[in-house]
Amino acid sequence: MIIGSVSSTAVPPAPWRTCLDIESQSAEHYHDKVNEPLLGFVDGAPKRVLELGCAMGHFGAKLKERFPGAQVIGVDANRAAAAVAATRIDRVICDRLEDLDFAAHGLAEGGVDAIIAADILEHLSNPWRLLERLRRLLSPDGQLLASIPNVRNLALVSDLVQGGHWSYRSEGLLDITHLRFFTRRTLAALMAEAGLRVARMTSTPVPLYQVVPPRWHGRALAAVHALSAGSARLLPRLLAYQFVVGATRNAER
Repeated sequence: MIIGSVSSTAVPPAPWRTCLDIESQSAEHYHDKVNEPLLGFVDGAPKRVLELGCAMGHFGAKLKERFPGAQVIGVDANRAAAAVAATRIDRVICDRLEDLDFAAHGLAEGGVDAIIAADILEHLSNPWRLLERLRRLLSPDGQLLASIPNVRNLALVSDLVQGGHWSYRSEGLLDITHLRFFTRRTLAALMAEAGLRVARMTSTPVPLYQVVPPRWHGRALAAVHALSAGSARLLPRLLAYQFVVGATRNAER
C-alpha cells in the first residue's frame, strides 16, 4: 500500500451528483451565451416576449438590444440564474415551467408576441401539454421559437450502436437533465400535436465556440465550424447537433 500518493488526474464527479438539483445550482453552471440562429429567427418587432428557461438573461438582453421596444419576461427555476437575469431583462419568474400559472403572472391568452424555448423542451416531462398551453398565449401573429437537440446525431447513434454507450453527461446531447429526445421528424410532430404549424426549421452544428477554450478561437476554429455547419445543413437528420424551429398558431385549432 502506498500512503500519501495522489493521482495527477482528478476524476470529475458523476453528473447525477452535481446537475440534478436544478433550483440550487450556481449561476455559473449555465453557459452565458446567445443562440444566434435562434435570435435570427425572431421576426418583426415583438412587443411582449416570454423566454422559457432564460438562465442568466443573456439571450433576452440581446433581443432587447435588437428590438428596443420589446418587454422580455423570463422564466427559470434556478434561483441564482434568475437573480442575474432580473438585472438584464424586464421581469423574471422563478418557478418550474410545468408548475407555472401563466394567468396568475399576468400572461393572458393572446397576449404574447414571441415565445422563446431555447434548449428547454427536452428537459420537461410533458412538453406536449406545455406547448398546448403556450399556443394559447400567442397573439394571432405570434411565433414560438425553439431549439432542441438531435438525438439521431450520427456520433451519438454510432456510440450507442457500436460501443453500447448511452452515457449521460453534465451538458450536450446527453445532458443528464434531458427527459425527452427528438429527431427532425418527431420534433415536427411535437409541434403539430400541440396545435402549432412549423413555418421554418434549420440545423446547427456542434457549438464549438462554447466547448473550445477562447485561446483556441481563431481562423482554424472558424474554418472547422464553417465545415461543420455546412455538413449539418447538407445532412441535417444525421449531422445536426440541434434543430432550430419557428412555429405559429395553427389556424385550424
